[in-house]
Amino acid sequence: MKPLSANRILLSGLMALSVLLLNGCVPRIELSAPKEPITINMNVKIEHEIHIKVDKDVENLLKNQSDLF
Repeated sequence: MKPLSANRILLSGLMALSVLLLNGCVPRIELSAPKEPITINMNVKIEHEIHIKVDKDVENLLKNQSDLF
């Protein structure tokens, strides 16, 4: 039986070490629901300005007969 050379022993050791190190680099994804409910606080102020252009006839009708609406 032939004795192992120092380079071969070193190479075997490095390969075993690299296998052990790469085993720890396996990606792991974990999904879990939160223990408390998610609260979304929305303080929103919405303001609208509506500008309506009407014909003079319709404008006069609205002024004269204000009980339409």
